[in-house]
Amino acid sequence: MRAGMSLDDPSSRRQSYRAKKEENRKELKHVKIDAEVVAEKVELPKKRYYRQRAHSNPFSDHQLEYPLSPNDMDWRKLYPYFYDESKGDMTKEVTIADIGCGFGGLLIDLSPAFPDKLILGMEIRVQVTNYVEDRIIALRANNVKTNAYQNINVLRGNAMKFLPNFFHQAQLEKMFFCFPDPHFKQRKHKARIITNTLLSEYAYVLKEGGIIYTITDVLDLHEWMAKHLTEHPLFERLSQEWEDQDECVKIMRHATEEGKKVERKKGDKYVACFKRLPTPEII
Repeated sequence: MRAGMSLDDPSSRRQSYRAKKEENRKELKHVKIDAEVVAEKVELPKKRYYRQRAHSNPFSDHQLEYPLSPNDMDWRKLYPYFYDESKGDMTKEVTIADIGCGFGGLLIDLSPAFPDKLILGMEIRVQVTNYVEDRIIALRANNVKTNAYQNINVLRGNAMKFLPNFFHQAQLEKMFFCFPDPHFKQRKHKARIITNTLLSEYAYVLKEGGIIYTITDVLDLHEWMAKHLTEHPLFERLSQEWEDQDECVKIMRHATEEGKKVERKKGDKYVACFKRLPTPEII
């Protein structure tokens, strides 16, 4: 603790809380939690101790760890329940990705809806990633008898730079882009998560028939994302009728913290979903 700081100081309390959670995270996040170890309920993390700037520059050289290729990724650290020790391999692979997962609301709601799928959240902000990790650790510990929430996890990563380092070609079935940073200024549009170049990378890791889900409360951004996806030769927009019947769209509309803020302010939400088309044969 720095000189002159007291335990009553908000910054000091935040540091103390984070230190305690960091110790707990190191102890539990990579292991299967035994029901006998968890004698009482684990407290869910408090968001106020994980505050951070809302935006992060995706072009900055963040100190990130990433595999050289998907074959180098050790998924057992994130999903120990799905690691077969006798075979020395995972029993499943990640097929759903929430890009820029924020505080993890979508992950939490998708988990019981798709219990047989491994779902990964990718988030670039340090403290937000730590919050989601602590949230998942607590949920796993509090549901150890049913093994709930073993199929979700989060890692700190920059999807604009390193997505193909984590996923093989055609590995993913669903990708979510929920309330991404709108980057309002025109000179910042290159930092938007949906661009022609990035869509080609998303098409690479998305299987044929896979779905890209987008939602935002910013009409200009919605039109930007829909325009770029429509113009890309490997994506086709799905109908309003399809969206109204899709379970993921229903979850996406209400699960995220950003979506709940929009509801409280009685704002609009704009949804657009696109299917990955077959790759044309080169004659």
